[in-house]
Amino acid sequence: MNGLTAEQISAFHLEGYLMVPDVFEPAELEPVRQELAGVVDREARRAHEAGLLPELYEAEPFETRLTRICRHTDAVYKGVMGRGGGGHAGEELFRLITHPKLLAKIESLVGPEIVGSSVYRIRPKVPGWPHGVVAWHQDSGYFASHCDDRLIVTCWLPLVDATVENGCLYVQPRAHRRGVFRHHTGGYAGYLVITDGDLPDGEAVPVPVPRGGVLFLTNLTPHCSRENRTDVVRWSLDLRYQDASVPNNAGQMPEAFDSETPPHEMACYPPEADFVIRSAAHPEREIHDWRQFEALRGAYDKARNLPSPKRGWQPVAARRPD
Repeated sequence: MNGLTAEQISAFHLEGYLMVPDVFEPAELEPVRQELAGVVDREARRAHEAGLLPELYEAEPFETRLTRICRHTDAVYKGVMGRGGGGHAGEELFRLITHPKLLAKIESLVGPEIVGSSVYRIRPKVPGWPHGVVAWHQDSGYFASHCDDRLIVTCWLPLVDATVENGCLYVQPRAHRRGVFRHHTGGYAGYLVITDGDLPDGEAVPVPVPRGGVLFLTNLTPHCSRENRTDVVRWSLDLRYQDASVPNNAGQMPEAFDSETPPHEMACYPPEADFVIRSAAHPEREIHDWRQFEALRGAYDKARNLPSPKRGWQPVAARRPD
């Protein structure tokens, strides 16, 4: 499988992001689209049986079915998202997370010892939905501060064409070289937010991504997402990867968490599970079975003893981003 070119690697580190339009053939994303369509169908039937949904909208395609459903109830949306937004952890999603085509690009950025993160997110950006608008932030704003100078790559992967009209991401090029900016809690829709006064000067650049493409971001790259002004649900995934030397909890079940562990040795985001995808040094630690991944994800979802990083961010009055 082809990795990134030297020019692409240089651009990623210089600009803080890189859009590669052809990581996958669009048809290669169809299995995970169908898997998520099955989740929508399951949750729609539950809502219909509960009297929350007047019809199932079975004739609607993947791109618009959730749009129709959300006009009546948010129960299906919540069922898709699950606790914290990760939720579903099925076979096709695992295959995509560990797909050789994607890992070849990741290896170009983090090296051959690849740890994946369960800090992934399924993002069905429904037209007009409050949680679809995400204010300016850096992923490191959510992570422990001892990981600020370590690279954690986010792969933003749309399952439909992501356009300016349906809410593609905006980024601030080169701002990642200035470290972590001050964030506030309690932003619009409950997200962290970098307020206008703390946002660095610079142009906000929209990054449309075709279906089959991937937007690679550093954990220090400021980015946001604006309103979906179409009828299509902008389905996307956030997938995260890091080198094995970056603090992680791979191989550790939540019940084994030790609160006395020195903070700098803890995983960058303890409430969710990391797992070894590739390791020449320790191949026995690699996870190849999606059912192991599903069980790991489920164990961390149920755990209540795992602390979130404490960064001292202060609250701010929620305001819908422009």
